[in-house]
Amino acid sequence: MTDICPKCGLVKELCVCEAIAKESQKIKVYLEKKKFNKFYTIVEGIDGKEIDFKDLTKKLKSEFACGGTSKKGKIELQGDHKNRVKGCLVNIGFSPDAIEVK
Repeated sequence: MTDICPKCGLVKELCVCEAIAKESQKIKVYLEKKKFNKFYTIVEGIDGKEIDFKDLTKKLKSEFACGGTSKKGKIELQGDHKNRVKGCLVNIGFSPDAIEVK
């Protein structure tokens, strides 16, 4: 038997919960200076319960060829990528109006 999503009641292959969740997020992208004057791009405001946080972090790290981590509801990418993150998030499926770059 196939698995059924508990939220929307559809089969897992047809589940639209994550797509709906991507459109309703309010995402902030900004730079932060850490140890040794290194810049980190911080992506904040993504709900980890509705979206696969680990998979999103992995996609962003491979897209920008950088290191990074996800902790405390934030994604930290090593380097200054704030101008390119919005385009990448839109390609993944997030709404461009919901992404704020500071």
